[in-house]
Amino acid sequence: MQKIVVIGLGLIGGSLALELKKNTWATIYGIDSNPDHLQKALDLGIIFEKATLDRVQEVSAVIIAVPVDKIPNLALKVLDLIHENTLVFDVGSTKHEVCKAIREHPKRANFVAAHPIAGTEFSGPQAAIYDLFSDKINIICEQHLSDKKMIERTVDLFEKMKMKTVFMDSAQQHDKHIAYVSHLSHISSFMLGKTVLEIEEDEKKIFNMAGSGFESTVRLAKSNPATWTPIFMENKKYILQSLNEYIKNLEKFKQLLETKEDQDIFDIMKDTNRIKKVLEGIKNNNK
Repeated sequence: MQKIVVIGLGLIGGSLALELKKNTWATIYGIDSNPDHLQKALDLGIIFEKATLDRVQEVSAVIIAVPVDKIPNLALKVLDLIHENTLVFDVGSTKHEVCKAIREHPKRANFVAAHPIAGTEFSGPQAAIYDLFSDKINIICEQHLSDKKMIERTVDLFEKMKMKTVFMDSAQQHDKHIAYVSHLSHISSFMLGKTVLEIEEDEKKIFNMAGSGFESTVRLAKSNPATWTPIFMENKKYILQSLNEYIKNLEKFKQLLETKEDQDIFDIMKDTNRIKKVLEGIKNNNK
């Protein structure tokens, strides 16, 4: 039976622990800097036992699921402690900083830079659920720097959770693409929610008038700021780039409204409708 340490017992770490218990019969040891989270994870049966960092010397795999600004230093500490056959992977949504930090470590080959693209707007151990990762994509970066057996073990674990793994050679390219398809959407959601709350003082009116479109668009604004602030700061370079382009499109739309260019507005929306076909194609290819 495998022994696995999960460091960080929020939505992603907790859900990984549940899935790995179910699919591999592994014994899961939990580490979390928040004692309430640690106790909650134990009470909910997400982990078998509370642990400290020394436990990573005795297990076959270590999963790092903490906020992204904490991952680089923690990854170095874990790599210092593990034995030669231990797999270590993180699940953060930014990859450049952690890959840079561990690049010269003697046990770099034990580390796999992974990003399972899954989540909800909820947080904490109580948000952990089964099947969070089913039919989703997992990205592995810089696989050429990881031992082949460590890659195979990581892919196998994610396949057991019904995830498809794709590879990206560059951690920077990963962060650039994720800034557009994930990080920007969270910023948009937070800022839409902020704008409406500031304009509409009577909150009851918001909820009485809000349709499903508004609710789905601001869903991500319920996400945990403690998780997302480090992500935004860590990926600042590419998020600023994506924001500049997004703002440029908003300004263009605003200008067309001001000049009553209805045909141009129609054409922009009509052209953007093709995103449906693109997304459907990607979904079919990933089945």
